[in-house]
Amino acid sequence: MSSKLKYHKNYTEFGEPYQLVLPLSLEGLVPEDDSVRLLSHELEGLDYSLLYKAYSAKGRNPAVDPKTMFKILTYAYSQNIYSSRKIETACRRDINFMWLLAGQKAPDHSTIARFRTGFLADACESLFYQMVRRLERADELSKETVFIDGTKLEASANKYTFVWKKSVGKWEEKMFRKIQDAVQLLNHEYIQDFSVGTETRAQDIQKIFGFLEEKCRTDGTVFVHGRGKRKSRNQRYLELFRRFLERQTIYDWHTASFQGRNNYCKTDPDATFMHMKDDHMRNAQLKPGYNVQIGVDSGYIVAVDIFQDRNDVWTLIPFLKTMEEKLGFRYPSVTADSGYESEEGYSFLRENRQKPYIKPQTYEKWKKRSFKKDISKRENMGYDESTDTYTCHAGRSLSPLFIKRQKSKSGYESEVTVYECEDCTGCPYKERCTRAKGSKRLYISKSFLEKRQESYENILSGTGIKYRMNRSIQVEGAFGVLKNDYEFQRFLLRGKTKVKLEILLLCMGYNINKLHGKIQKDRTGSYFFPVKETA
Repeated sequence: MSSKLKYHKNYTEFGEPYQLVLPLSLEGLVPEDDSVRLLSHELEGLDYSLLYKAYSAKGRNPAVDPKTMFKILTYAYSQNIYSSRKIETACRRDINFMWLLAGQKAPDHSTIARFRTGFLADACESLFYQMVRRLERADELSKETVFIDGTKLEASANKYTFVWKKSVGKWEEKMFRKIQDAVQLLNHEYIQDFSVGTETRAQDIQKIFGFLEEKCRTDGTVFVHGRGKRKSRNQRYLELFRRFLERQTIYDWHTASFQGRNNYCKTDPDATFMHMKDDHMRNAQLKPGYNVQIGVDSGYIVAVDIFQDRNDVWTLIPFLKTMEEKLGFRYPSVTADSGYESEEGYSFLRENRQKPYIKPQTYEKWKKRSFKKDISKRENMGYDESTDTYTCHAGRSLSPLFIKRQKSKSGYESEVTVYECEDCTGCPYKERCTRAKGSKRLYISKSFLEKRQESYENILSGTGIKYRMNRSIQVEGAFGVLKNDYEFQRFLLRGKTKVKLEILLLCMGYNINKLHGKIQKDRTGSYFFPVKETA
């Protein structure tokens, strides 16, 4: 008769003989040219004083040294491992992670998550730029130009928890009218002179609510609830203004959360609803996300930042300011695509003596035959600089009428000259030239056109062609690697600070892999890809 099997939690008690295999050290199991060795070497030379300050001097020592934890996280992001539970598994099973631990106990997922979101948040940006400066000292950066581009990544938030500014404003105004009617009735019945102002709604409603509470207390009001019960006047007004106060508090919270945006997400208030490039349903669905901006030099990501604005044009100036502050030097030129073109951006680059290599927004249209035949366009009209007039297809003059001043949302003021045709009456080309009922008008910023022309000439030069080609390879290629090869399509953490931490770790892993690839292919010190000469 066979004996019953019995299982134990400790599998070594099953009794199978096994032999201890040497070597005990993992040093020989990690190849000499493995990227984990390069990562450990590069990160070993950084200053971790800011990271150690995040730890309390009184508490117990951390189970794993913070420097080692940072190496583990950076290596995990370089190997497409982002979940704290998967990083824990890798620390227990992967030889490279064990080698980084150097005999220390493998951290559990809660320790990894706590370190990433708590201790590392304030120090990661400093460590990233320290690593970039190491690349600079190793002559790995050209420091000629910086290639800038942005992409939108989905936030870790529910896509159906949106709050729209217009909708909040509409409902708030509707309630405000009801409040005004209620206050008028209250003043009449209680012989008071309360008022609710537009700017001080919550405080004024709170004052009325306090008066009603005191009135109920002094009158000894008995509160009743349920069907068949008649509420007293005091109770009716008190409950009405309590609802007003609660709703006004919610509206104020929404207004504070917008932060200059026209929408935000409830599950991640820092995220903004925006169109993503990977619109699989092709229905232009809005998803909560962040605008990720990176600067690339010689294939390395030298600067990174997170923005809540969907439009790249408003990110250029703050991104360049942050880059200069963190790197300690200024690039002599900036290369970007047409999404960054603006008069404000051109003016900023000119003030900082940085040469713009920015493609005009109409660059591709200029090449088309349909554009060249469009008589309504300013480019297809004659211009006399001495008289400052344009000549339309019918031979009539468009003279300056007045100067209009425009102010952007950042406060930049530009001058727009308005030109008007002398007379469009009876013109046989009017239908092709303008939709205006009267005479045709042109709105032209002379300063913008002058700066655009400078940038246009720059990108057509030999250097400009080389920069434009390398921009598409280096910065767009970097996003291609991050989103497709590294499969980083969506953030795991919530909040702008934590989201920036994630993208910094990802970019550090990218830079290590880029340096490793250059070393192995003997391409260190190479900055640009050469332009192929056409036969």
